[in-house]
Amino acid sequence: MSKKLIKSGLIVSAMTLISRVLGLVRDVVIANIMGAGASADVFFFANKIPNFLRRLFAEGAFAQAFVPVLSEYHTLDEEHTTNETRKLIAQVSGTLGVIITLVTLFGMIASPLIVALFGFGWFLDWLNDGPASAKFDLASTLLKITFPYLWFVSFTALSGAILNTYGRFAVSAFTPVLLNVGIIACAIYLAPVMDNPAFALAWGVFLGGFIQFAFQLPFLYRAGALVKPTWSWHSPGVTKIRKLIIPALFGVSVTQINLLLDTIIASMLITGSISWLYYADRLLEFPLGLFGIGIATVILPSLAKLHTKKDTQEFSDTIDWGLRIVSLFGWPALAGLMVLAQPIIMVLFMRGEFTEFEVLQVSYALFAYLSGLLSFMFIKVLAPGFYARQDTKTPVKIAIKAMVANMVFNLMLAPFFGYVGLAIATTLSATLNAMMLYHGLKSANVFQLSGKTWWFIARLVFSAGVMALIVYQVSPEFDVWLAYSFVEQVQQLIICIFGGISSYLICLLLLGIRLSDIKVTQNRLN
Repeated sequence: MSKKLIKSGLIVSAMTLISRVLGLVRDVVIANIMGAGASADVFFFANKIPNFLRRLFAEGAFAQAFVPVLSEYHTLDEEHTTNETRKLIAQVSGTLGVIITLVTLFGMIASPLIVALFGFGWFLDWLNDGPASAKFDLASTLLKITFPYLWFVSFTALSGAILNTYGRFAVSAFTPVLLNVGIIACAIYLAPVMDNPAFALAWGVFLGGFIQFAFQLPFLYRAGALVKPTWSWHSPGVTKIRKLIIPALFGVSVTQINLLLDTIIASMLITGSISWLYYADRLLEFPLGLFGIGIATVILPSLAKLHTKKDTQEFSDTIDWGLRIVSLFGWPALAGLMVLAQPIIMVLFMRGEFTEFEVLQVSYALFAYLSGLLSFMFIKVLAPGFYARQDTKTPVKIAIKAMVANMVFNLMLAPFFGYVGLAIATTLSATLNAMMLYHGLKSANVFQLSGKTWWFIARLVFSAGVMALIVYQVSPEFDVWLAYSFVEQVQQLIICIFGGISSYLICLLLLGIRLSDIKVTQNRLN
């Protein structure tokens, strides 16, 4: 089981790496053609709304409720040679399909109402014929184009959850690549022939969603899971998922809700605030998606199966292993990005409409987000510990507390620090969320960090600190970076990154960390 988990984790991380790299390419293209101005703010807003709902209806709350039930059915089918899994898939896909179709149609028709709700600052300007009134009109139009993405991605996530439960992680991990391909293609070929490139990007989101949906269908067919959807609101499986998903809407999506609250407040701040937060969040998502989400993807089905088999020790060991892995990569990512934030932003985005001013503004938000990177990662590992046990009440209580705290932090910090205050508030609430999740698992006698893991993490923190000091000494001043040509910037950045990685690994070896430290908590699973 240990080798299988590690292999699956590597596969998901590799596929996620490809997706994240293409995601950065996509953001580079967007920054080049739109920068961080008014149109960029509006596009990121129009893209954020369906992505937020995606966390509710797709990978987020739905997956956390669906995967444990599907794993339970799949395990029982293997033990008793029944075929209830296909029946459950048909019932869930049919029921979800009707709901998602209605939500999508409502979102397209009522787009001005949605913009008024989440872009309240623009709505006020529209009512008073203010300077931001054009943003409100543009956002309402773009949202009609991007909202169908929710329909496509919901079924993409359903397919991915099924394939993951069947142990086929590579397909669903690769699928996000196709969204980036769609957006990049439209940005390159469609944007030049449109008056506003934001429309080309919106159509890229639509196209990418469709390609993702179509790509997974053949793999579902080969797995024997491509079935005819049926409406089954009151069937036992759907009823069980419904009861789990309602509190899970809050539990797994608290970060997204916090980001939406940030967007509402940011719409009242200076132009560029939404874009600066977006670019900073995208850079944060690179290590978070590569390590945190990758590990969470593979351990949820495993935890669900272990809970079904009532193997409490292996259940605890799996969570412990997940925290070790994300810590191993998370701490150096945090340290490296903190030191190299501005050079990385410069190399990736500073061209076209994206200026030195934008580099500085994005870096300030990134510093704030990075201070919570490990908290975001820990949430991805700890939350499945509840959902795999079909316990959604505890995390929803935690999520509500964290969300209220985020709102308070927003109101406290935004008046003084602007958009950076919003990033700080998100970080503080995520840290509170992670601490309460751990305390909840510990109080329920489900999981507690072992002494070896505490010592393991302490050595990682020290090594990451040493790495940060070395990279800081090697990295030139900001003005020197600006004076470099693009080729020189890339060369210097590569030197800093490889110097940092080398110093981190050497420090780990000197402190006695070996490959066995990653596997030790999984010995019971071999």
